[in-house]
Amino acid sequence: SGIQGTGLGMAITKNIVDLMNGSIEIKSALGKGTEVIISLTFRLNAKAKDAQEAASSRAALPSAPAVSNDKLSKLYSGRILLAEDNELNQEIAVAILNDAGFEVDVAANGQIAVDMLKESTPGYYKLILMDVQMPVMNGYEATKAIHNLPDKELASIPILAMTANAFEQDKQKALRCGMSGHIPKPININTLFNSLNEILD
Repeated sequence: SGIQGTGLGMAITKNIVDLMNGSIEIKSALGKGTEVIISLTFRLNAKAKDAQEAASSRAALPSAPAVSNDKLSKLYSGRILLAEDNELNQEIAVAILNDAGFEVDVAANGQIAVDMLKESTPGYYKLILMDVQMPVMNGYEATKAIHNLPDKELASIPILAMTANAFEQDKQKALRCGMSGHIPKPININTLFNSLNEILD
């Protein structure tokens, strides 16, 4: 994405692997690349094996099965605009939202999100999930641009920030720029849907 991160993802990954009694090994060579090896042990029963085969096409999305819970599946309808520049984050978020019943359009940066909203009609999107750190136009800038749109219905669409910047000052900054709420990354399923319920009810 060209956006410099804080390195928080590495610590989170190590903690998750440790909690699963696994190991992680990294081999890196300057100018050649990096190889990351994660080893985990799982037990499979017959039902789990059948479910694994049925979901093989989803194997690359580890967070997606979390929304197969009956309480979250197919409870929603409508279309959401997702502004996110990271392709893996896009795939995971789309899978989670699709499983819950939403249709999702993806914008790779804030400027694209603003343009897509401008070309839509009021009510076409129920809300926008807005990453904060994006190239071309970040989430804060995109939110301000949306609120300045001449069409007041489009300008008033709810916008939820999604960011790894999870400190209280980051939440307050999101609210000050006109966002309706703040969801920290990595995405917690319950936090996401609690926030959606507050806005969409």
